[in-house]
Amino acid sequence: MTNERLRDALLRNGLDLDQVAKVTTVDPKTVERWITKGRLPYPRHRRAIAVMVRESENYLWPDAIAPERKAEIAESEVVKVYPHRHSVPADLWERLLDGAMEHIEMLNYSGMFLTDNPTLIKKLRAKAEQGVKVRILTGDPASRAVARRSDEEGIGKGTLAAKVRNGLAFFKPLDGVPNVTIRSHGTTLYNSIYRYDDDMLVNTHVYGFMAAHAPLLHLRRLAGGDLFETYSESFDAVWNAAKPPKW
Repeated sequence: MTNERLRDALLRNGLDLDQVAKVTTVDPKTVERWITKGRLPYPRHRRAIAVMVRESENYLWPDAIAPERKAEIAESEVVKVYPHRHSVPADLWERLLDGAMEHIEMLNYSGMFLTDNPTLIKKLRAKAEQGVKVRILTGDPASRAVARRSDEEGIGKGTLAAKVRNGLAFFKPLDGVPNVTIRSHGTTLYNSIYRYDDDMLVNTHVYGFMAAHAPLLHLRRLAGGDLFETYSESFDAVWNAAKPPKW
């Protein structure tokens, strides 16, 4: 079976068979078989390729790592668990944002706590100008999911929708900025996700609690890990179903 993930990753990074062969010290025909026939490279070769294309081994070769080994790596991907989002140090958000060089991704409904940072829009614009791909997913204020979540938090069905509109207004200055894309979604928000390259903050959601009072996981991507990749794929699934916001 063709390994389309590997093929796509090489194309996105402008890599050909000879370049991969040189780094992995194998024949180009071997690299071709890894792609066209789905042959599994040795672990050292998988690690080298994963570094080259900036993807996890688990993403490129989902069946290559034994389940028990994936579980061990997943534990190492957890940098810290915070009991509440509001207990995350402010300087951590700043440090991760400032250090991002390739990807900044945000998935939430309103993200109103982000508006507490008066320099956020300016920083996101500057990052985009440096070539960082910024993807922002906010809730659709007219969606049933937003109304349901608002009711579940005990703040009334229309309250969260108003917050979402305020959040959209906050991010509006970034609309049309190269490398910045903003979409709205009406999916159930199981987790809010904030990705900065290989670091990710996952704000879990708990029935009956506002997001600020729910736990947050700080994850760091590892080559053979599964945990970071799970949330990353979830982000992409929501992104693909989302639409441009109605400003």
